[in-house]
Amino acid sequence: MPENSAPQPGGEQAHSVELTDPRALRAYAHPLRMTLVGLLRRHGPFTATRAAELTGESVASCSYHLRILAKYGLVEEAPGGRGREKPWQATARYTEWPNHSEDPAVAQATDALSAAAAELYFTRFVNALAHRTDVPKEWREAEAFGDVLVYLTPDELTAVKERIDELFRPYEARQDDPALRPAGAQPVSFMKIAYLDPDIDPGTAPGTDAGTGPDADDEEE
Repeated sequence: MPENSAPQPGGEQAHSVELTDPRALRAYAHPLRMTLVGLLRRHGPFTATRAAELTGESVASCSYHLRILAKYGLVEEAPGGRGREKPWQATARYTEWPNHSEDPAVAQATDALSAAAAELYFTRFVNALAHRTDVPKEWREAEAFGDVLVYLTPDELTAVKERIDELFRPYEARQDDPALRPAGAQPVSFMKIAYLDPDIDPGTAPGTDAGTGPDADDEEE
């Protein structure tokens, strides 16, 4: 499950860092740590002091969490540090973790991380909505907010995900090279969330043998 986050401008970064160790998965399932990695991808490299300014946390807390992130390969020291004011940088553009694992410890840790990431995503979204009155009219009209319920097989859902990724591929180079961004381009967060809906009873859903369509009450002569 990739965590969507823009990379820091300039330089060569790995595409993603994959977490499979339960300890790493649990360590990353912390809102401040996920926030720090995201900020480093957008605005890094920066020091713990700058991290504190961006997050509102203490320098000591940011320094501690950055060291934990470095332990699991999510961040690293950047060149150019002086004394104790060492800068940090993200090691990759994205963080990925398994959607499924036969190992119960990994499965439990990945579910916890996914839940933590979802909570962080929607906290950011709610915060954006709270300041939406400042958003220009053309952006408000262009933004998307809604959902759709569709009936798919696992293969079809996989194909939909791949098609969405393909749609965004032409714009990926703009993340690294500001010169490729057309006038008026702004950073846009696009969340990809698709899950098997637990609120639908497959035994009574429309289109199943149980039938709730317009002819369901007609008795056969």
